[in-house]
Amino acid sequence: MSNLVDDIKNALSSVVSGAGDVLSTAQGVARENVVKAVQGVSGVATTGVQAITDVVGSGVEAVSSTGASLTDGVVGLVRGAIDGAKDVGVDSTQAAGEAASTAVKTASKIGADVGIVAVSSVTGAIQAAGDIGADTGELAKSAVLGAIRAADEIGTEAGSLVRKALLNTVALPHDIIDALLTGKTE
Repeated sequence: MSNLVDDIKNALSSVVSGAGDVLSTAQGVARENVVKAVQGVSGVATTGVQAITDVVGSGVEAVSSTGASLTDGVVGLVRGAIDGAKDVGVDSTQAAGEAASTAVKTASKIGADVGIVAVSSVTGAIQAAGDIGADTGELAKSAVLGAIRAADEIGTEAGSLVRKALLNTVALPHDIIDALLTGKTE
């Protein structure tokens, strides 16, 4: 998989540096690389999740290193990873959670704002649901849980930052986020 990681970094670094539309560029690169990774190996479900991890993690690092908008980059990466996952038969809900979790962990590793990355991940999952005709609530829920799980693994402070960022973002579905954070379901 190291060739995949290098390919993603190279593609995103070169394309994003000269591109005006970071979101579309990141989305296209993520989708294409998830599909290529899964089609090149057997065991779609396990390998599909690993492909998402590799693509999103490498993508977050690459976008960050270019100085391009990490917000747009993460939205595009998550959106593209979910699109690609659906194309190769990987469960979209699982893909959304894995993509969000990986984005938050990578953001922490490179010193980026985990709150902003968590919000961008959920936004990407919501947009991907529209792209692929999936249940927006399910993909949003999976992305929120993935982001929170990753933040909690990083530490208490990161968990708190991610929760606050998700709750304070007007554009996200607060009924879903509130239910997940309080444990009260419908």
